[in-house]
Amino acid sequence: MKEQLHELKEQVMLKIKESNTVKELNDVRVAYLGKKGPITDLLKGMGKLPAEERPKMGALVNEIRESVTEILEERKVLLEQQAIQEQLENESIDVTLPGRPVELGNHHPLTRVVEEIEDFFISMGYEIAEGPEVEKDYYNFEALNLPKGHPARDMQDSFYITEDILLRTHTSPVQARTMEAKDGAAIKIICPGKVYRRDSDDATHSHQFTQIEGLVVGENIRMSDLKGTLDLLAKKLFGAEREIRLRPSFFPFTEPSVEMDISCFKCGGSGCNVCKRTGWIEILGAGMVHPNVLEMAGYNPEEVTGFAFGMGPERIAMLKYGVEDIRHFYTNDIRFISQFHRTEA
Repeated sequence: MKEQLHELKEQVMLKIKESNTVKELNDVRVAYLGKKGPITDLLKGMGKLPAEERPKMGALVNEIRESVTEILEERKVLLEQQAIQEQLENESIDVTLPGRPVELGNHHPLTRVVEEIEDFFISMGYEIAEGPEVEKDYYNFEALNLPKGHPARDMQDSFYITEDILLRTHTSPVQARTMEAKDGAAIKIICPGKVYRRDSDDATHSHQFTQIEGLVVGENIRMSDLKGTLDLLAKKLFGAEREIRLRPSFFPFTEPSVEMDISCFKCGGSGCNVCKRTGWIEILGAGMVHPNVLEMAGYNPEEVTGFAFGMGPERIAMLKYGVEDIRHFYTNDIRFISQFHRTEA
């Protein structure tokens, strides 16, 4: 058995020396030291030896195993170093080549519009308020003068999760929650965020879009305050020469209610394809907060008044940047987004 072990050692040493890659070396390791290798077979056969010879043979087998393992590791290190050296010799880098340009990130056009509107209102002393997108029916409708069964609920076809929980259809619930939390104190907020309605996606409609709504509540808040605020907003977004007009409309949570138009920024009011030959472009809806809404939120309509407004950043961005299809904002096409790189210094 001793002779077998010494012959086996010489055989494996020769195989290690002949191995030229780490893979070949690993194959030798498995072949001779693995569970089905000859060294393991010799260990299994030690039971047939006399009892007094087993310890000596066991020690010899372990000695040979350790010796073979050590030589394997030394050969592995050498082969790995040789492989690295060959790779370095075969690779070349031309340091005179120009570097690859790094594409910089960019603001999404909707983000730019939202931030522009936020900055405008923050400069006027407004605060930004946020609320949940999964909303209670009470805050989305009832607290806004839309009780169950009210026909105006059909104006906003909703995604209901349960009978009393839905994806909010506007950011007005944020206004209702804020009024409730303020406990009669004055309010001056805007509420930007995503909203959801059951609508077929096309060039001008989407089932998910963004809104920015505003609310001011306090003593002696008048319609003239609302008009002045919207006039400044129109000039900020579309140019100092813009004019506005307010048309009577209907919203359940405001009374009186109005739609705001701006004079066409393309034709100046003479009529073109953008304004559909009317000279005016509809931008947003607004009005004085309905007394019922104030009362449900804990305010006394005899002591305070307020105004509210709501706009869609997608519509404003489409007009501002000449985008004809709302779906471009949500497809993440880099060719579209890259058109809106900031040019400000």
